[in-house]
Amino acid sequence: QVQLVESGGGSVQAGGSLRLSCAAFGYTYSIYSSSLAWFRQAPGKEREGVAAIDSSAVAHYADAVKGRFTISKDDAKNTLSLLMDSLKPGDTAIYYCAADHGVLGWWLLLNPRSYKYWGQGTQVTVSS
Repeated sequence: QVQLVESGGGSVQAGGSLRLSCAAFGYTYSIYSSSLAWFRQAPGKEREGVAAIDSSAVAHYADAVKGRFTISKDDAKNTLSLLMDSLKPGDTAIYYCAADHGVLGWWLLLNPRSYKYWGQGTQVTVSS
């Protein structure tokens, strides 16, 4: 059974930084060749893609976070990370990691419907 477990959420003031981590358990596919992503969902809003790494290890970002967030992975440790700098109150949401062993085109990487496996989410709160 695949489990994705996020950690690292919390409360921070605007302009601060947080680093989220996602550990994959029971994931028998290769992290190296999987599509991995971070999504977020704010109250009353739809889940939106934040950042993704495709099966060629190329990073993709939503316009709202470009230049502030950095996605990375550790193939040996089966982990995915999201470094978030210059945080804004608008970044407040529950953040989810997601994985799929399929090869996703760039136009699908930030679409939540593309992913089979999901973590339980971690809360990020940014105060002004």
